[in-house]
Amino acid sequence: MKFSLAFAALCVASVEGFAPLATRAVGKAPAKKAPAKKAATKVVKKAPVKKAPVKKAPVKKAPVKKAAPPKPASGPSPSAQAWANAGPSIALPFATAPATLDGSMIGDVGFDPFGFSTVPVGPWFSGVGGERMGEIGNLAWYREAELMHGRIAQLAVLGFIWPGLFGTLPGNDWTGADAYSNTNPIEAFEQVPGFALLQIFVFMTSLEVRRIKIINEEGASYQPGDLRWGQGAGRWNPFKLDYTPEEYAEKQLQELKHCRLAMVGVFGLWAQAVASGESVVDQLGTSFVAPEYYAKAGYFLPEGI
Repeated sequence: MKFSLAFAALCVASVEGFAPLATRAVGKAPAKKAPAKKAATKVVKKAPVKKAPVKKAPVKKAPVKKAAPPKPASGPSPSAQAWANAGPSIALPFATAPATLDGSMIGDVGFDPFGFSTVPVGPWFSGVGGERMGEIGNLAWYREAELMHGRIAQLAVLGFIWPGLFGTLPGNDWTGADAYSNTNPIEAFEQVPGFALLQIFVFMTSLEVRRIKIINEEGASYQPGDLRWGQGAGRWNPFKLDYTPEEYAEKQLQELKHCRLAMVGVFGLWAQAVASGESVVDQLGTSFVAPEYYAKAGYFLPEGI
């Protein structure tokens, strides 16, 4: 029995002695660590901080310096240069014509005793042309004025003669029976109703507005006196005019001559109507009648002379 107890104790001691070796040979798996939980952080929203408005100091603008006016060009003026290079005048053989009238325009015969063609034209129309309205030429502006005045003068001459030859317009109860009966244009102007004069004014104004519109549209290509009437594409041509270039230039010259004659003629008609108080036709009629003193033998002068 003692032997058995001693043998059991020896076995237990042997097992305890080899236990560390077995443990080192087999090895233990590393233990996995549980991930650490992060503490939840609460986000605290901050109230927006209102910034006080920043007042900007007023910025002083530097004064803009105006450009100095251009200095006048030295040398003779355009008028002086034109007269310095003057040539003979066809219209006035005893006088000279400035160099601005070189004969290139239709109807140019060198008639400019006062030198209008040597003076640059001012900016009469806004938006047309540049310096001194030079896009269509200074001389072209004078031709434009000549044609406009000449055309009005032709209508005025017709108005002086027409009432005496073909009669006047009838009146009525509103205007008066004799409102248009006066054949003297000077007196008729004060006799006709004001509404009739207003109609004439409105009609003339509409023509002028249309003319200025054409000038603004065409600019440098504008031809003096061109109202887009007559032959050509896109023009009002009720008489179907179709001239050759040579014939067209001749018609332009004819119109220009009629304009000049009408401007001189209407001045004479006006002066005679003011002096005599009679219409043109009445004065012409008496010029073809022999006076009473002429029928008497020996009386060749009016009585009282």
